[in-house]
Amino acid sequence: MKDKNLFEQVMSRREEILDKALGIDYSAYEQEGLAFDYEKMMEECAYSLEDAVKIQRENGVGSTPLIELKNITALARKYAPKGKGARILLKDEACNVSGSFKDRRASISAYHAKKLGYEGIIAATSGNYGAAVAAQAAKQGLKCIIIQECYDSRQVGQPEIIEKARKCEALGAEVIQTTVGPELFFESLAVLEETGFFNASLYSPFGIAGVETLGYELATECKEKYGKYPEAVVCTNAGGGNLTGTARGLKKSGATDTRVVGASVNLAGLHMASDHDFNKKSFTTGHTGFGIPFATFPDRSDVLRSAARPLRYMDEYYLVEQGEVFFITEMLAQLEGYERGPAGNTSLAVAFKLAQEMNEDEILIVQETEYTGAGKHINAQMSFARQNGVELKFGDPSTSVAGKNIILPDKLSDINITNVDLDKLRASYLKTMLNNYDRKISDLTNVEIQYLQDELKINKDKLDKLLQTLEV
Repeated sequence: MKDKNLFEQVMSRREEILDKALGIDYSAYEQEGLAFDYEKMMEECAYSLEDAVKIQRENGVGSTPLIELKNITALARKYAPKGKGARILLKDEACNVSGSFKDRRASISAYHAKKLGYEGIIAATSGNYGAAVAAQAAKQGLKCIIIQECYDSRQVGQPEIIEKARKCEALGAEVIQTTVGPELFFESLAVLEETGFFNASLYSPFGIAGVETLGYELATECKEKYGKYPEAVVCTNAGGGNLTGTARGLKKSGATDTRVVGASVNLAGLHMASDHDFNKKSFTTGHTGFGIPFATFPDRSDVLRSAARPLRYMDEYYLVEQGEVFFITEMLAQLEGYERGPAGNTSLAVAFKLAQEMNEDEILIVQETEYTGAGKHINAQMSFARQNGVELKFGDPSTSVAGKNIILPDKLSDINITNVDLDKLRASYLKTMLNNYDRKISDLTNVEIQYLQDELKINKDKLDKLLQTLEV
């Protein structure tokens, strides 16, 4: 960590730095109290669907295959009641230029940075987004800096993050690596201020607009191939942008009745900012360490108002265990011939179980895959887990404890999903917002009430009941 005075000085200039690095006047969208005009922000700042598609096609992004997983569907039906077992489809986003759906987000941000005359672009990310930003910066002729939270205090790094650093550097980016904790955000602000580069935030309207094309594509392709929109789409959920953008794209396609399902790896008990816990997990994204806190407080991000707001769009939310995702990753490779990384396979694990509860004539889409290799491969992840004292074994995954063991299922019937109570997340969101904006329930205005209904995807009666639980 830099000296304390410098840290505090930089953090005190947070709003000024972020405003300059993105070019959005967020104050224009603020309303009464805790409310802001989300749709107006997206309309005025984000690119239209047509423009986003055009930008992406010119830069090697989109038009990825929609694949029917016939063997996995057949296997799910063996474990389903008679007449059950939805058809499982997969949108193969590993076919994008840098190997993940994050190219969709990066393509719009890089294009916008170039359009506004920025010399370079910066992203704070330990995941696939770094490679996506580096690739799109190269296409636009921009300098690129990727800042990663990579190491614990022993300077031991996550193999997946180190793998992604190598990929970013191969694509021409400079990579800055920090230890776990508040350094990542501090370093990001300091470098943005020093360079004057564009902030390619995952949580800007540009990034979300880039993912809208994914939701639109999979819905329209499904209707063209099968004569109808999918009954459900499963989205791996971390910071919420993947789910938000996909859901918005679904709506723009006309698939307004499609259920939007979130999926995260259960890492309950591990603290994402803990030096001790950092290397005890085998997933760097798509887990509850991001999925839960970003759902209940979206504006914890590196923009003043996040465009990723999953509770606006989520119909259901399920958790799976680490061992189940590793197992499903092997299943996809050995039954369908697709070796893909664990992030998208988090959704596939949920889909495999969820399909068994749906009718045979229904369609369920897993909306993304990612590349795999070297440190991202499950063998590297499991080896690293053993090195950090995590036990690996076969058994009942539901008995696993994150950070202590990874339990792969003995048999397919052991794969299960845990339903997350969305009302508990909504109540947590309400509590956080009321505290952050120093608002009393009795003083909420009609504008704030309507905003909260939209934010939480509920009617006024439901909102009143949730607010009443906070008063008890």
